[in-house]
Amino acid sequence: MLSTMQDFPLTIGMIYRHGRTVNRNSQIVTYSPDGTRRASFAEVADRAELLAAALHRLGIVPGDRVGTFIWNVQEHIEAYFAIPCMGAVCHTLNLRLFPEQLTYIVNHAADRAIIVGADLIPLLAPVAADLKTVEYFIVVGDGDIAPLVEAAPAAQVLDYETLLAAETLGFEWPDIEERACAAMCYTSGTTGNPKGVSYSHRSTVLHSMAAHGPSGLLLTNADRVLPIVPMFHANAWGIPYAIWMVGADLILPGKYLQGEHVVRMVEDEQATWGGGVPTIWTDVLNYAETHEVDFSSLKGVMSGGSAVPRALIERMWDRFGVPMLQGWGMTETSPLAAVGWPPRGVVTGSAEDADWRTLSGRIVPGVELRIVSEAGEVMPWDGESVGEIEVRGPWITGSYYEDPALDRFHDGWLRTGDIAAVTADGYIKISDRSKDVIKSGGEWISSVELEGVLMAHPEVFEAAVIAVPDPKWQERPLACVVRAPASSVSPAELCEFLGKHVAHWQLPERWTFIEAVPKTSVGKFDKKVLRSRHADGELVVEELR
Repeated sequence: MLSTMQDFPLTIGMIYRHGRTVNRNSQIVTYSPDGTRRASFAEVADRAELLAAALHRLGIVPGDRVGTFIWNVQEHIEAYFAIPCMGAVCHTLNLRLFPEQLTYIVNHAADRAIIVGADLIPLLAPVAADLKTVEYFIVVGDGDIAPLVEAAPAAQVLDYETLLAAETLGFEWPDIEERACAAMCYTSGTTGNPKGVSYSHRSTVLHSMAAHGPSGLLLTNADRVLPIVPMFHANAWGIPYAIWMVGADLILPGKYLQGEHVVRMVEDEQATWGGGVPTIWTDVLNYAETHEVDFSSLKGVMSGGSAVPRALIERMWDRFGVPMLQGWGMTETSPLAAVGWPPRGVVTGSAEDADWRTLSGRIVPGVELRIVSEAGEVMPWDGESVGEIEVRGPWITGSYYEDPALDRFHDGWLRTGDIAAVTADGYIKISDRSKDVIKSGGEWISSVELEGVLMAHPEVFEAAVIAVPDPKWQERPLACVVRAPASSVSPAELCEFLGKHVAHWQLPERWTFIEAVPKTSVGKFDKKVLRSRHADGELVVEELR
């Protein structure tokens, strides 16, 4: 028996129409120290329609890929709606990739046009000549376009505002199949070339519903949300579409991601939620140590992208009275898969509360998850049994764009590469990435746990732990530590501190002090760089015996 329900397509057009009408008075705020811009959802929606008309006039048709190479600004939101709603594919390009990776991604996706911020032309121009399929560079803002014109004479370099000014409202939006591709994002390419994930309209709508719902960020139209996480990083964790759905105001930071600017945005715009990787919040807290800061408007902040140290969660609460919510996901999961709301009855700010928030999150409705041992056995959810996380669901990718990578999938489940245990009620305790776990004498040591404890030491700014070869134990941990300013803390002192929290056999014998932990393009610790530096003898290692 079939239902009597309408077979109504789940498309980004549905999100767009709802925000344009029901939430028409909500605001998009684009921050700049030189002057903040504001526009209503209705105004942004009109401009998105003009952009769609302009792209259509240029010959962009359904299925074509249009790249975006731009910060979190109003025009990026316009592209987020214009491109998929006209049937094309919004391909967000990572501003922080190496030139070879950026070239590979644009050519692999076969982008026909790229919307680029004028201030980012110096990053794009050096590779423009190698972008084989790009016919149009559409420039947002004022800047010198000569480098693009000279580098790619066969392509047209066009002004964004001029294109929109030539159009009128009344564009005839096409009907879109809900399983059609709406957007693309490439993984950061930790091994080999980056891999493309293509999101459907259907998956994006379902993900957006989960993102703003009670198991997600619990957003309402009374919120003012500051997504510091870039819109090229897994769709800014799904925040832009979720915001458009509920009618919360959206505060966009542009290129101003430093602690001082984040503080100013929160204070001036009375942000209620913020989202960013742990390094962002560390920078905010470091700025707050020497300045008067008013975060009374904040209900909470979201952090993810890498493990959030307990010390950071506690500092955010102790300094501001702001709870930190940890999330887990990846490009392949759209990205929301787990959010770390503590269980009912736990007192916010208590030690128990911090215990729960230090976990990677609780599985959200719509995602199914299991953990699988190295032998392929599905492990129980008992909080102790450890295995690789595998996930499936309507917003989880089932393949990579023109790159099957069959080794990443197992019986219809995505192998995530994260090693974890899961409690009986669905809380995830990630111990490491499979490539980062330290296998010492047949036992596993969690580099994430060691890092979290080390960064709780008051004289440690950052710490990353990697596996290094050991003739007796196969592998042992090497602690790479960034001292706090003016600190001279020693390996022996840090080892003693660490020994109060972890088993003695897990304590690193090898220590090195570095200027900074290298980061990936999305702000995660780049341990492959540290491993390479160690292998090349570039790290000065002290040994404790």
